[in-house]
Amino acid sequence: MKRKMDDERLTYTIEECARLLGIGRNMAYERAKTGEIPVLKIGKRFLVPKRALDKLLEEGKPVASGGP
Repeated sequence: MKRKMDDERLTYTIEECARLLGIGRNMAYERAKTGEIPVLKIGKRFLVPKRALDKLLEEGKPVASGGP
């Protein structure tokens, strides 16, 4: 069985990650900077590994503290 690369994305951009998490782009970059969103830096690009994003969502830890 052949696997297509487009069907199995391994990483997301910060912008894509923000959309998937339902947060703003700036907040996603802030959370990546603090390590709350794991990122890989490849050249000048920051990429979020799909497995790390899946794990973050499974653990249910909040990305933003947005409360009083």
